[in-house]
Amino acid sequence: MNKEIFHFHELFHDVQIACIFEDGKTFPDCTPKRTLQTISDEYLRDKGKAGFNLKKFVDDNFAQPPTYTAVYTSETSRSVSQHIESLWNELTRKPGKEGGSLISLPNPYIVPGGRFREIYYWDSYFTMLGLQVSGRTDMIRNMISNFSYLIDRVGYIPNGNRAYFLGRSQPPFFSSMVKLLDGVDNSSLVTYLPQLEKEYFFWMHGLELLSHTSPAQNRVVRLPDGSILNRYWDANDSPRPESYKEDVELSHQSNQNPKELFRNIRAAAESGWDFSTRWFRDRKSFATIHTTEIIPVDLNCLILHLEQTLSEAWQRMGNSERSNEYLSWSEKRREAIVKYCWNDAEKFFFDYDFVAQKRKNQLTLAGVFPLFFAMASSTQATGVSEVLRGKFLKQGGLITTLEHSGQQWDAPNGWAPLQWIAYLGLKNYQHHDLADELKGRWLSLVESVYKKTGKMMEKYNVTDAALIGGGGEYPNQDGFGWTNGVTASMLKESQ
Repeated sequence: MNKEIFHFHELFHDVQIACIFEDGKTFPDCTPKRTLQTISDEYLRDKGKAGFNLKKFVDDNFAQPPTYTAVYTSETSRSVSQHIESLWNELTRKPGKEGGSLISLPNPYIVPGGRFREIYYWDSYFTMLGLQVSGRTDMIRNMISNFSYLIDRVGYIPNGNRAYFLGRSQPPFFSSMVKLLDGVDNSSLVTYLPQLEKEYFFWMHGLELLSHTSPAQNRVVRLPDGSILNRYWDANDSPRPESYKEDVELSHQSNQNPKELFRNIRAAAESGWDFSTRWFRDRKSFATIHTTEIIPVDLNCLILHLEQTLSEAWQRMGNSERSNEYLSWSEKRREAIVKYCWNDAEKFFFDYDFVAQKRKNQLTLAGVFPLFFAMASSTQATGVSEVLRGKFLKQGGLITTLEHSGQQWDAPNGWAPLQWIAYLGLKNYQHHDLADELKGRWLSLVESVYKKTGKMMEKYNVTDAALIGGGGEYPNQDGFGWTNGVTASMLKESQ
């Protein structure tokens, strides 16, 4: 990859710390008007001169990224379904030349909306649910082909198609995407088998280096009994370019070594839950984030599904030996997830701190993933459903955690992908009453906010429908890819 603006440290640091742009993501999304080396050299030469204006220098040398949604006007007289249908074209981006930090893709794709001007990995699966309802199989295929292209080009699917996302991925839903498309043409498992396997090798990279004295490498962890599970990680240990100032300021408040802190922040960004007290050692302090020490229950369910999908794909290829190998790995992973993540007293699945060698005690919606992927027992599913009804279900759906921390992946916020994971998970085990109750409350909230604002939101306050979801590093965004997808799917299921 070419050098990006964030590689020119002094200029990048000064612009981000000075908050030249309100959103820290804007500057790394800008396109330079000249070569970055020339711009940087000129900056270093002139910045100390009398009358030098940093904002003017940036405006003179960089073109700001386009703002798409500002020109779109919604009509609340239309139904939510009609509104979602009209948004697909608004959220579609066509392939083009690489500009600034953007990594070009060969096919059109859907972006989430708002400040998110690029494709995002795990968002896209939930967006595809809505595309399926709309009969847009062409776009589903385009997006899967784009992800396949990224796997072949960089070895994995990055967080998004931006150079500053290289080094980390996101929750691995690629196998779920391929299965979704396979349900239409019944050939996708074979077509994308090479990329599915490359994805698996990415998540398992470093496995051969694990030992009793070296239990963790990259994203793979060896437990004391020899079980192999996974964690979130990032190849880089520097501040995130798109949230540079926030990361640097947090490092001044933390007792952690800055490089360890930055990697823990980045690993939480790979989880998609950026940020939540789920990743904090002390729930009252962001500075205690320790993501890389945690084995997340949701991540391991996703990789179990990838193993099962690879087993099925190899079976279709007529290679029973390879198929059985992946099936065996998936069965061992399921046993390990239950052993380390299931709490029989609480009747719920939890994350596991492999450094402290103890199960975490925070209830989060990550605990419903074993139901979504149908790897829990019926007894476990009943326990989870009772906890969901008693502690998570609110006026507008399910809260993400029970903590009110100000972080966006905590209470009172609810997120479309987690509503879908819980909804389908409950249906998998015939807990239809709770599933329908959850669906009804969520759809009612989404429609209420749409009627008031004309927008589909990134997240929602499910505790108080009169308030909009908030918290985190940036304002709530409208658009919004995964909310559109989940809402469209739930509405279809209600017909």
